[in-house]
Amino acid sequence: MSDDPIQDVLDDAATRMDDAVQYMRSELKSIRAGRATPAMLDSVKVEYYGSQVPLNQVASVSAPQPDLIVVQPFDRDSLHDIEKGIMKADLGLNPNNDGEKIRVPVPPLSQERREELAKTVRERAEEAKISIRNIRRDTKDEIQSAVEKHNFSEDVEYGAEEDLQDITDTYTERVDQLQEKKENELMQV
Repeated sequence: MSDDPIQDVLDDAATRMDDAVQYMRSELKSIRAGRATPAMLDSVKVEYYGSQVPLNQVASVSAPQPDLIVVQPFDRDSLHDIEKGIMKADLGLNPNNDGEKIRVPVPPLSQERREELAKTVRERAEEAKISIRNIRRDTKDEIQSAVEKHNFSEDVEYGAEEDLQDITDTYTERVDQLQEKKENELMQV
């Protein structure tokens, strides 16, 4: 396929599909797999002077031990709000406020909790696949428009659609690999 308008459409589709995979990768980082990581608190929002802000904008987050996360607020007055935000995030964590910083012990995962998290991983993977399929559908429409606009032959259209399917299969496979890797991480005791 050397036709510029068609190739541009395919390149755009690949970029958008890659974005969907990257988003899924970032979502999976916040799902804990036994070890404490600062990324576990990435989804936490904190009420800060009347607006919801991500935790990492009001505090530094570190994991000095495999079973502990330490949250050091930039403004000591926000300690209570940070603690509330961690509780509201429903991550199964119990923050301890010592007046200076918040310690969040990370308990070992029970088998039931591992299975719940694996289910969440599957849901995130399905969301990514739906996004990829929607991009494929939109791109297919764009290919048909380009073919009509530039009077390309049906062979060009079929070739472009085959290329689009190859791109879609590649990114769907990446989603499957990420899902499998995360599920394996979760199920290791």
